Amino acid sequence: MIIRSRPHGWQLLYILRGSIVPAIAPKVLAILTLSIAVAAVVELAPPVGIERVSVTPFTLLGLVLSIFLSFRNSACYDRWWEGRKLWGQLVFESRSLARQVQVLLADDAPRRQRISYLTTAFAYALAARLRARDVALAAVPELAQARREGTLDSILYVQLEERLHAMSSIQAGCERILTTPLPFAYTLLLHRCAWMFCVLLPFGLASSLGWATPVLSAVLAYAFFGLDQLGEEMEDPFGLEPNDLPLDALVRTIEIDQLDALGERPLPEPLLPQGYLLQ
Repeated sequence: MIIRSRPHGWQLLYILRGSIVPAIAPKVLAILTLSIAVAAVVELAPPVGIERVSVTPFTLLGLVLSIFLSFRNSACYDRWWEGRKLWGQLVFESRSLARQVQVLLADDAPRRQRISYLTTAFAYALAARLRARDVALAAVPELAQARREGTLDSILYVQLEERLHAMSSIQAGCERILTTPLPFAYTLLLHRCAWMFCVLLPFGLASSLGWATPVLSAVLAYAFFGLDQLGEEMEDPFGLEPNDLPLDALVRTIEIDQLDALGERPLPEPLLPQGYLLQ
């Protein structure tokens, strides 16, 4: 996730870190090159009938495309925001579990430590699972053993188990987002329409705008390709792209909370953005 202050003034024109420009620059340059070639042909050796080419169809296509892109980006942002809420809930549940364990297992320091370590391991393993690295763990066996040994009565066991149930639900929600992308046909349609619009646009503008055609074509290509790329990044919020969620930083927060509840020192340092990027 990009963490930086809101740009203002001239910063809006030259900031690249956190911008979508590096990802779409080749596409925009391709459209710019094409529009320069089309403008040169129309200005220097205009084909017969080029003046009858109207910009109206491109206006309609651009309107429809912008509506589709807006809908897709809204759906992708909902996935990104749901992922962030799930991880925020995981931070809350892990803190609550640590607090309950400290109170309900006050006389069993080894088991408190074991559960805290497993809670941290759960967070690390879940983040790894979402990034195709490992499988999640859970602290359920520790609680079950305490219940069998009589050091934890049924009412207290249920209270703690509810936290673990909530953490399992969070895991399922994250896996649902990971394994259920937006329909491929819809995404492919938008990709094709964006390319078709940007490639054909210079032909509709050249007769009326002349040498100004490349400028407007590049600006519109930046807008449409940028929205398309941004939606693609947010569709999978658990990856390692600049606009994905900072899972490593969230896991470190859980680790710090668990160790702090155990009274261990020194605590790990929170992860900070490196070059404005927090992962």
